[in-house]
Amino acid sequence: MVERGGAGPWKDARGIVVSTTPTLEGRPIQDYLGIVTGEVIIGANLFRDFFANIRDIVGGRSSSYERILADARVQAIQELQARCGERGGNAVVGVDLDYEVIGDTGSMLMVSASGTAVRV
Repeated sequence: MVERGGAGPWKDARGIVVSTTPTLEGRPIQDYLGIVTGEVIIGANLFRDFFANIRDIVGGRSSSYERILADARVQAIQELQARCGERGGNAVVGVDLDYEVIGDTGSMLMVSASGTAVRV
């Protein structure tokens, strides 16, 4: 998915495209530059958790958590794009997004993005 007309979560201001597919249609890969990653760790917030639990009891979606996850995902992708740019690439293909609960009490969440930096 590439946003047209500028930067977005799948294409940054430098034009580095991010795709979950192994290739970009109509744009042959010229060079493979290696695996790149981006990780973001977010901590839980006591008040947000409390209100999310209330939301779970009465039903509905927890928009505060959804926003935080979306922000963390965007940050991980931006870090991925930065690592690609450092290697001289202009795209990352085969991107995989993972979410892991970490910490002794499961109070933190890690969002990681990985893929292959390429030049198209």
